[in-house]
Amino acid sequence: MKKILSISVGSSSRNHTTRHTFLGQECEISRQGTNGDFNRAIQRYRDMDGKVDAFGAGGVEFYLGVEDQRYYFRDVRRIRNAIKISKVGDGNGVKGILEKRAFEYLEKYLNEKEGKSLKGLPALITTVVERYSMGNAMVDAGLDVTFGDFMFALGLPFAIRTISAARLLAGVLLPVVTQLPFAWLYPLGSEQDKPPQPKWTKYYQRSQVIAGDFLQIRQYMPDDLTGKIVVTNTTTAQNVEELQKRNLHILVTVTPRLAGRSFGTNVMEATLLALMDKPQSEVTNVDFMDLIDRIPMEPNIEVLN
Repeated sequence: MKKILSISVGSSSRNHTTRHTFLGQECEISRQGTNGDFNRAIQRYRDMDGKVDAFGAGGVEFYLGVEDQRYYFRDVRRIRNAIKISKVGDGNGVKGILEKRAFEYLEKYLNEKEGKSLKGLPALITTVVERYSMGNAMVDAGLDVTFGDFMFALGLPFAIRTISAARLLAGVLLPVVTQLPFAWLYPLGSEQDKPPQPKWTKYYQRSQVIAGDFLQIRQYMPDDLTGKIVVTNTTTAQNVEELQKRNLHILVTVTPRLAGRSFGTNVMEATLLALMDKPQSEVTNVDFMDLIDRIPMEPNIEVLN
């Protein structure tokens, strides 16, 4: 059995363990949160290094990628340096592939089931500098996208209307932002469990499609999401119930739902690495795409209302 362990600096309330068979190989997949404690997470990586086939770096990313530039987080480097033996994925290896597929599958679903298209629909992505590949996939799908980086990352009431402007913003902000303590940039631990506090409501209301990190979407989402589509990453059964009560139409997760839970891209990348019989240093983008197609690892499209 392959063992995949995602150690997250997020809330332990989102912990989950399941077993699933991929291409005849049984995998035990576990997510364990440390409630925002970076030092505890680092110690856990050290303790389990070599005892699992692959780690998922949960709640963090080693770097943010915008076009050909990589901006590495100073804080998160401590986690990468703690791992000497096991493979490790933070999601960057597969995120672009899975996000593009999610919008392609959604377009096909809408065409076939509802006689609709994504083309021209108003959309919101919470922070494109954090999920640049998702922003690109939305633009490629023909969505009329508002980029919410100033609002969701900086708390400023300004919308970005083009991905080129988002690239300029990334070039200015990310060299500085990635050197700050990670907890300043992203809700960790119990912060993830707080009830939503509606904000930026007009941007939610005008958007037919809302995309981005689920914790960012949830943090400010309004009580009414009637008729809308959310495209996101990790969601628990409780999250799905919460969205259903808000009358969300369709929930799309870029990763498959396993035993009621969609794991993050870090977990899916770690699972793929565990299934590959080669050193991580030799793994290419083609290897990821080939394995994703053979499984196949598909997005989950769920009609809630």
